[in-house]
Amino acid sequence: MVHLCLDFEGVLIPEIWQCLAKEVNSDDLMLTTQDLKDYDELMSLRMKVVREKNIKLSDIQNIVKEIKPFEGAQDFLNWARSEFQVTIVSDTFYELAWPLVEKLGYPAIICHNMTVENDEITGYKLRQENNKQKVIEALQSLKYKVFASGDSYNDINMLNTADLGIFFQAPKHIKEEFPHLLTASNHGELKSILLEHK
Repeated sequence: MVHLCLDFEGVLIPEIWQCLAKEVNSDDLMLTTQDLKDYDELMSLRMKVVREKNIKLSDIQNIVKEIKPFEGAQDFLNWARSEFQVTIVSDTFYELAWPLVEKLGYPAIICHNMTVENDEITGYKLRQENNKQKVIEALQSLKYKVFASGDSYNDINMLNTADLGIFFQAPKHIKEEFPHLLTASNHGELKSILLEHK
């Protein structure tokens, strides 16, 4: 049995922070892991905006509840779960992502946690450094063959460590920087690549 690890934002759902950015009119929140390679730098910037604009956890959760998964994402995920063991491996946070996990039928997800006091986001706690790669390595240590798909700089170690790594709708500058990785521009292409290598 092959284990398939999928990034969440950019593969199955829109970028949560970008949806928030549009609501609060913040250019800084439009930046993602497609723009910045250093995740801590990105999150420090996000936390700064959250403090400056006095954004509460409930504010973000209310926005997230209105976000819809990408068109075709549910069908793709249903298909993938019939062919593989599937785990979402994401640098998002349980406190933000759970309404979307619910919409997709509660797939397994490994991500991080925010620290919250009285609805105020005080920081974040990573599950571990380089979590995505370590999830792949852990599954491989259990003798799984592991396929993975993602779209950003924070997915590179995961994609390189997996037995098969596939970009999904990655921007041109990232694909050009890592030309050895396969690429899919939609869920249909991703499905075809996965079947070809299964």
